[in-house]
Amino acid sequence: MVEETKSWIKENSTLIYFLVAQMIAVGAAGASLLAYMVKLETRVSIMETRGAEFTVGRIGKLEERISNAEHGLEKDQAAVDSIHPLRDRVTILEQNIKRNETSIERLVQQYLKDRNRDNRP
Repeated sequence: MVEETKSWIKENSTLIYFLVAQMIAVGAAGASLLAYMVKLETRVSIMETRGAEFTVGRIGKLEERISNAEHGLEKDQAAVDSIHPLRDRVTILEQNIKRNETSIERLVQQYLKDRNRDNRP
């Protein structure tokens, strides 16, 4: 029986080498797949851990910027509110100036008419 096995191995050595090489290749592919899955799981775990902190920190910074912007808007609104009375006052003054200009023009025209009458022979 041992002789038969040895002779069978000699006759089919190419087949045996092929099967052994195929088992090694399948084992290497399995080990490579396992290593890839472990690496991927590690990356996902790191992303979940770091990503959560990063996201919370980033949202915190955005909320702070929004708060600062809202505070700036409140200051701007207060400044605009303080400008409204001044704008109203300027409008009233402009109206007074127009009325005064009209009155001055009428007075000058009247003066010129009176002067022309006095200078006529």
